[in-house]
Amino acid sequence: MEAKEEHQPQSQSIVTPESLISVLGVVYSHRKTSDGGDMYLTRFGLHYADMLELDKWYEEEWFEAKRERLEGTSAVYRVPTREVNGRSIELVVKNCRVGEDVPLETRALLEFLNTEFNSPWEEFALVMELREGKYGPSEISCCTQEPLAIYVPPEKMQVWQSGRSYSKINRIRARHPGIDIDILRQYKLIYGWISGKDAVQLFTECGMRGPELDRALVPFTQKATSDLGKKGYIMVDMKPSHIIIGEEHAKMAEAIVGTTAEDTQRLRGLVLSDLVTQGYFSVVDYELLIRSPEHEEQVNWSRRHSYLDDQRDRFTATSLPSHLASVEILGVPYIVGHAESTGGKLWVVGRNARLFDYFLPERWRKTHAWKLSENNEVYYTVTKDNIHLVWRTSRVGELPLPDASCPYPEKLQEYGFNSPFETIAIAQHCSNNGVPTVYFRAIYMTGTARLEQPTDVRRYESHRSLLDGDGRPVLLEDRYYITLRGYFNGPDWWVAQQTGQLCRPVNLEQAVAKGLIDPSLFRTLFGKVQSSLKNLGYDGALLKGNDLLLALDPKNEFLKDSEGLPEVRICNLELIKKI
Repeated sequence: MEAKEEHQPQSQSIVTPESLISVLGVVYSHRKTSDGGDMYLTRFGLHYADMLELDKWYEEEWFEAKRERLEGTSAVYRVPTREVNGRSIELVVKNCRVGEDVPLETRALLEFLNTEFNSPWEEFALVMELREGKYGPSEISCCTQEPLAIYVPPEKMQVWQSGRSYSKINRIRARHPGIDIDILRQYKLIYGWISGKDAVQLFTECGMRGPELDRALVPFTQKATSDLGKKGYIMVDMKPSHIIIGEEHAKMAEAIVGTTAEDTQRLRGLVLSDLVTQGYFSVVDYELLIRSPEHEEQVNWSRRHSYLDDQRDRFTATSLPSHLASVEILGVPYIVGHAESTGGKLWVVGRNARLFDYFLPERWRKTHAWKLSENNEVYYTVTKDNIHLVWRTSRVGELPLPDASCPYPEKLQEYGFNSPFETIAIAQHCSNNGVPTVYFRAIYMTGTARLEQPTDVRRYESHRSLLDGDGRPVLLEDRYYITLRGYFNGPDWWVAQQTGQLCRPVNLEQAVAKGLIDPSLFRTLFGKVQSSLKNLGYDGALLKGNDLLLALDPKNEFLKDSEGLPEVRICNLELIKKI
């Protein structure tokens, strides 16, 4: 197969280490644009950094005059850049449709019910992965466009511009509070243009129409789908127009002339079919590119096992990429960096930088979530990396409202809700001193502005001196915070060694209701936790039975502590107070 040759430029843009970021394994050079937006250049885009400056292709008069809209359901344009030092390139610019409804035909919808558009970072990561071709037969390769850059304009779209309704946005906010910033942000994906023609154009120019054209195109689609499948990928909306024959081969087919028009049509069709059979084509349009189930399973298995090893060693320092920083907040070490897809920020517990990508919001915010609490925003999900997480919207900044079951309403008002950073610091201190808690993994600060003003500002005032690596306070009044913790299925060191069934968590109230423990044992275990917390200098009077977890092992027996009692693990620490 004729691989698409990467262009060799005359010069390359200078990159500063601090400009480099990595998102889902793809390294970008990040720079601010002349309009105050953000440009993320891949290693391919760096070759053309001067031509990707906004005034070289996106200046309004130039873009309006030079752009050519390409066929399809999305806004995709071909546009040349202005000449820079005698060079110009052709770009394909398209708006990312992440979060929009997928307009697929009925058959495809039935087969891929949960299909949604890739985020820009996911799309580029998959295209890069496809280009590398490590999965599947080495003799097959799938050619693609070169992913050059992701451009994020500074403006936020209005709701009517985004293609979504208020009701849909409100439903998303209700289910995923504070993490929908990308719904109103615009992302422009910039690819290199492949000189050539798509299969539909070539056959149409041969004079084919209607059913005859449809029949001629079937082998093309089948071949492209087959090659992608063998390399471990599915293009959910595969069409003949997504199959590009390079300019050289297209001209070769067009040069063939038969004795009659029908003969010309037949001969050109044979040549084109032969070219596709031999693999002389590229595929374009990747917003619905996904891994095949087998490939996805292998990737998830590999990433999960790497993740478990890294999570076990999370406090062992690794080399630090330039786009991440290591900070310590309230005695807890974190790896901190920006969540580029949402404009938010992410703190990952520990010193292992390899863990950062696992907790980016695009890995867990769009996966199906089960609500675990009737009263609070607590959800369980399995991430795209097959990691079981529980995420909880922090109530910092809210005034607690006592209910009838609260034994100490005055303490509730006095203490208020801990910040995420306090919660994890308390959990870390407890775990290090013999009081087990769930494993907290990360804190995510949304890019979305908070809809309401905090009614309890005490934590913001007390945290004013806690600064991040960039000199800003870690706790901002105009942002939402979400804590991510492991869905407890066994101690980290134990889980990393398992290949079969893991433990199952059950809270104390559920254990009594299911007859797993009796009320007497409930009181014993609850009192033991209270006593242990008091010995460490904490008041746990506001804890409830559903804030404490037991774990059943694969034999349906409780994990035991050193005294032979069921081991109790605290899962909610937002109302524990340092005495």
